[in-house]
Amino acid sequence: MNLRHPATSGAFEPLTKESVEVHRGVVLAALEEDAAANDVTTHSTIGSDAEAEAVLVFRSRGVLAGLQVAALAMRLVDSRVVANQTVADGSAVEGGAAVARLSGPARAMLSAERVALNFLGRLSGIATATRAYVDAVAGIPVRVCDTRKTTPGLRALERYAVRAGGGCNHRFDLSAAVLVKDNHIAAVGSVAEAVRRARAGSPAGTIVELECESVDAVRDAIAAGADAVLLDNMDLATMRAAVAVVKGRAVIEASGGVRLETIRAIAETGVEIISVGVLTHGAVWSDVALDFLPRPDERASAVNLHRS
Repeated sequence: MNLRHPATSGAFEPLTKESVEVHRGVVLAALEEDAAANDVTTHSTIGSDAEAEAVLVFRSRGVLAGLQVAALAMRLVDSRVVANQTVADGSAVEGGAAVARLSGPARAMLSAERVALNFLGRLSGIATATRAYVDAVAGIPVRVCDTRKTTPGLRALERYAVRAGGGCNHRFDLSAAVLVKDNHIAAVGSVAEAVRRARAGSPAGTIVELECESVDAVRDAIAAGADAVLLDNMDLATMRAAVAVVKGRAVIEASGGVRLETIRAIAETGVEIISVGVLTHGAVWSDVALDFLPRPDERASAVNLHRS
């Protein structure tokens, strides 16, 4: 099928210093939540004129995502903080690798540290999980997609992280496509009526997809003229039967309870899209850290001590 399904893949483009400004509001909200402007520990121990250099480090292996968001958090506390990124988002990173070098006011780096690391750890964790799922179906023509099970307010960033990991994005929100579920059908009365209303009430060209829990439901969806069917929580044998019923007349998506150890077998049934909620709602955060580098005078003292 050549339908423009909401899960159409696009080339991954890393955020830039300019494009990340779209997310300024959510980063500001996180800084305000953490009271970064009133960091009593830092303000009482660090002089206002203190400068520092630091590195952002991956403690364990993973896929990088969100470095520009972390840098934005620093800049929003003090615009004089400079972040030099050494690894691009979407790159596989080994444990112990430094992905950026920071310089500027020490107070700003310390006050923004937790918020910056929260974004970096969360988004890199999603990218890392996504890469594992994508690698698990290597060689099979299937797209691994996210769902709308995202952290409220962070959907755009979390879906960016999915793309950084090599995955695809499903419909961004409820306005992006029609996905008729069991409760819609129950409220309307029949699959055919649900499809008819969806066609009549949606903009021309909108994909109409139906969630199906059985092969009979798939037959009804195809007969009603659905553009796509979502095979919901089906076992492998039922999926294969559903694929045989569709015979290329609609896009076939599988969803529900997909795990890393099961995704390849699901892909081998012939479905074209596999949506995986755990990419965003269950990903383990990446272990990242901000490490201050020794000051020049401390480095010189260490060298002299060694020589003595």
